[in-house]
Amino acid sequence: MTRGPLAAFHRPPEPDLAALLTGAHRVAVLEDVTNYTNIGAIFRSAAALGIDAVLLTPACHDPLFRRASRVSMGTVFQVPWARIGSARDWACEGVARLRDAGFATAALALADDALSIADTRLKATDKLALVLGTEGDGLAASTIAACDWTVRIPMHHGVDSLNVAAASAVAFWETRREG
Repeated sequence: MTRGPLAAFHRPPEPDLAALLTGAHRVAVLEDVTNYTNIGAIFRSAAALGIDAVLLTPACHDPLFRRASRVSMGTVFQVPWARIGSARDWACEGVARLRDAGFATAALALADDALSIADTRLKATDKLALVLGTEGDGLAASTIAACDWTVRIPMHHGVDSLNVAAASAVAFWETRREG
């Protein structure tokens, strides 16, 4: 069993957010996700289901951490990613940058008035940013308020929600672009 470093490399410079969003149609925004297993699983789903980029808020953990890259099966090196926002309350600045790039924003959150993830408006939107929150706390109220839509995945048998990694896969699949 290896206990030490497996490799050493120069960390590539982080891509420019505006350049990353140019030409992108589906992006995932991870708000304060701090579980490396979830981060890796989200990147793997993003790669498999056509997400063009993953954006990380300032408090979100590093996807190049060993556990995240291992769980992702290396897709953290395939799916472009960058940081968005410069403050803990990233949504003020971050959602505005997404809108400036032509994106509609969908906050995945538990709310009685939320759209179903199967709502046809989501899939029909040319540029869509899916905003996912951390385990437990979910998205900040200010983030939900800043987004264009609040979206929820319908549940059965009294279950209120899915793990963020599982929810990301469902959301990526349901809102994928055809063709």
